[in-house]
Amino acid sequence: MPWWFWILLWIALIALSLLLHLTLGYRLFRKFMSTVHELGDAGKRFSNLSPVAETSDVEPSENRSRPGSAIFASPDQMRHDYLTAKAFRQEVRRQKRVKRKAGRGQPQSLHDIEFR
Repeated sequence: MPWWFWILLWIALIALSLLLHLTLGYRLFRKFMSTVHELGDAGKRFSNLSPVAETSDVEPSENRSRPGSAIFASPDQMRHDYLTAKAFRQEVRRQKRVKRKAGRGQPQSLHDIEFR
């Protein structure tokens, strides 16, 4: 085969490679811009949500101690406060679970309805 055939072959390979890279780059750019537009739309949609006043399951109590007072409290008092709050949170979750299952018509757990 003549030498000019090999040169034309290499030129064709380089041109096809360049065309492939340009096509992939264009597709990547289009997908990136599509994602940016979707994120912008989501940002606009969710920026209008009103802030939730209370997100906790637990009602705030009026007799809460001041922040930082745990440093000076006795370990027994802190253990009691922790276990009391834990039991209260568990009870709130249990009541929500019973209410949700009753609303869906699902059978209740004997543990949840305190059949012990």
